[in-house]
Amino acid sequence: MTPPESNPAAAAGKRIPFNRPFVAGKELFYISQAVLKGNLAGDGEFTALCSRWFEEQFTIERILLTHSCTAALEMSALLCDVGAGDEVIMPSYTFVSTANAFALRGASIRFVDIREDTLNLDETLLEEAITERTKAIVPVHYAGVAAEMDTINAIAEEHGLLVVEDAAQGVGATYKGRSLGSLGHLAAYSFHETKNLIAGEGGALAINDERFIERAEIIREKGTNRSRFFRGQVDKYTWVDLGSSYLASELTAAFLYGQLEATQRITRTRREIFSYYADGLAQLEEGGLLRLPICPEECGHNAHMFYILLPRAEQRPGLIQHLAERNIQSVFHYVSLHTSDMGRRVSSIPVQLPVTEDVSDRLLRLPCYFELERQDQDRVIEAVSQYLTS
Repeated sequence: MTPPESNPAAAAGKRIPFNRPFVAGKELFYISQAVLKGNLAGDGEFTALCSRWFEEQFTIERILLTHSCTAALEMSALLCDVGAGDEVIMPSYTFVSTANAFALRGASIRFVDIREDTLNLDETLLEEAITERTKAIVPVHYAGVAAEMDTINAIAEEHGLLVVEDAAQGVGATYKGRSLGSLGHLAAYSFHETKNLIAGEGGALAINDERFIERAEIIREKGTNRSRFFRGQVDKYTWVDLGSSYLASELTAAFLYGQLEATQRITRTRREIFSYYADGLAQLEEGGLLRLPICPEECGHNAHMFYILLPRAEQRPGLIQHLAERNIQSVFHYVSLHTSDMGRRVSSIPVQLPVTEDVSDRLLRLPCYFELERQDQDRVIEAVSQYLTS
């Protein structure tokens, strides 16, 4: 057995995880209430409360809670009527669900590069990516910083395309004062335990174009007109369209509602954590030893994550190991989808995306969660500084 004094991790103090789920208020009480009310399968009182909260706070036409953000993206693909022969444009620097949702319908993916500043889809490359087969554009709001939505929407309108926001990381963030998720025809939110507002798993489909509302209800309920039946609009419900079981359980909604009540406190705390990191690492950026996140003036970020960009890809494995030896968990992020085996299979054309490939190799995410303490941030800052200045 290794003596504690010769074990760097043991000597470094308590472990600082990359993420830690949290309870902010009445989540557990609300779960008990959901059980006592006897409606656990979804679309009960807490589902209605959550949906109304988002619709009112974010100015969205309709919110449908789902069991995951992946489910909301899959519903979006169905609503967009994409299929074999269609193309969907999106960044390669994103989670696999963004592409899977449309590839599952038979669409080809047209991957485009990202901007060097926000790491979002580069809107200046859209025009050359659009073909007669293009059906939709899927911008991803990376790290809760908005993509350039005015330009994206204008290009989409000019070409008759649909816009689906992947706002998995964007809950509570804004673009020119408007909530992310309220800017495209459709949008998908995530409440996974790594997100700002959590429910373990969970998501929501945001509908900003009313022509999609009725069909979205049908798709979400296994392709049946069940919602119309319960509203008394039909005397029985039956199978009328494609669909699947996309509803969130009432337990998920109950936990989420407890988080929604604490939204302002959660967002304020995360922004304080973000600012503390930025201030503590600013000198390293000034010295050219790393680059900090960039948020344009028109974007109100939600402090979803804190990442650094290292000057050279070969530094990252060493820094991850250096932090691990000090009981600090750090993680890299996406492997570019267009470089993966599946990405090459679903891509409409082979592409080289230099910014995406470069960022994918140099980006490192630091611990960032609601209950992260100042002294723990100091340990992270000190460890990063020690590695990069040694």
